[in-house]
Amino acid sequence: MSAAAPPAFEHPVRVYWEDTDAGGVVFYANYLKFFERARTEWLRSLGVQQQALREATGAIFIVSQTQLQYLAPARLDDELRITVQPLQLGRASMQLAQEAWCGSQLLATSEIRIGCVDEASFKPRRIPTAITSRMNTCLP
Repeated sequence: MSAAAPPAFEHPVRVYWEDTDAGGVVFYANYLKFFERARTEWLRSLGVQQQALREATGAIFIVSQTQLQYLAPARLDDELRITVQPLQLGRASMQLAQEAWCGSQLLATSEIRIGCVDEASFKPRRIPTAITSRMNTCLP
């Protein structure tokens, strides 16, 4: 019997006027902002602060690929739940699944590849071992 996968990390987001378009729904590109905030808070929950990481090691995380599917609109004042679920962890990159929920309704799904690069050269570099050991606890 295998162990159950850890639950996805969840981050709450409230929809504000600035997030909506002329039709009164969340502008499609803002889901990328919501997903970014959730990833940052996921890293914080693992004890990783990106500014401190950059200052200590010169490593930064960048989005190298994203795929999104929009299923239903979010609207002003909605309370969203943005999830982060690591799918795969490599030496210099990770693949994450992210979802946006409003109550029990799934609004958007995404698979995002994050790379670890050197801040000066933007060349790929290993994710620091202390971080990968924390991230491994989140893998299914």
